[in-house]
Amino acid sequence: MVFLVWYGDFTPAQQSIIVDFLHSFNASNTASPSTYGFWKIISTYTDATSNRVKSSVRLGGQISVGIPLGKSLHRSDIPRVIATALASAKLPAHQKSLYVLLTAADVAVERFCMDSCATHSYLNGSLATRGPRLPYAWVGNSATQCPGMCAWPFALPQYGPRDSQPLVPPNADVGMDGIVINLALMLAGAATNPFGDGYYQGDASVPLESGTACTGIFGTGSYPGYPGELLVDKTSGSSYNAQGLDGRKFLLPAVWSPGLKQCSTGF
Repeated sequence: MVFLVWYGDFTPAQQSIIVDFLHSFNASNTASPSTYGFWKIISTYTDATSNRVKSSVRLGGQISVGIPLGKSLHRSDIPRVIATALASAKLPAHQKSLYVLLTAADVAVERFCMDSCATHSYLNGSLATRGPRLPYAWVGNSATQCPGMCAWPFALPQYGPRDSQPLVPPNADVGMDGIVINLALMLAGAATNPFGDGYYQGDASVPLESGTACTGIFGTGSYPGYPGELLVDKTSGSSYNAQGLDGRKFLLPAVWSPGLKQCSTGF
């Protein structure tokens, strides 16, 4: 179950993109490639006792909190905002759920656009969490700060060659379509490595997880600076690789497939 915390100003249209994205994980009747198919790959992961990742993702609730800590946040403010919402009972403390803080385009977050577009970790057990550790994630809207880093390929790359045109985002919003990409990575990472001792490779402080192991790959034939072969909407000209609920389309990152032992976009 996923709980959303909106920090800063988001329009109803922007919020609907993310809400529809989360609802799309359970749309099993959606034609392939699909958001549902993306999660089918993640649900093949197992823990040390052979328990699989939960096969569904559900939106448990959402709240808008304004900007209680201003528009310049430290990393430590992310769990603080979520813990405050839990302590005040604005959100329920629900074990085996993920709490996601989404920051608006005019909100700066420490290390955002420097070496990070999103992150996930967990709250230690406390009165706010009603006891258990609770995973959380943060994703920022990069539209006006670093779209070339956090919303590529819908913007010219922040680094490297800039000789090709950016792709048209499927939901007509560079920042929010970028959030979808990074939220997908955080959902996958939090599901397979919620407390830092699950599935990852390398240094635990900068782990390569199920999604981050496949950075920059969105379709077959990808290489640095080229996202790979994608579908193109005939009406809008937008690029996507996954269909969702009620005709929604999304661009989702490749994830590591334990079965295929390679990065996969076979949604």
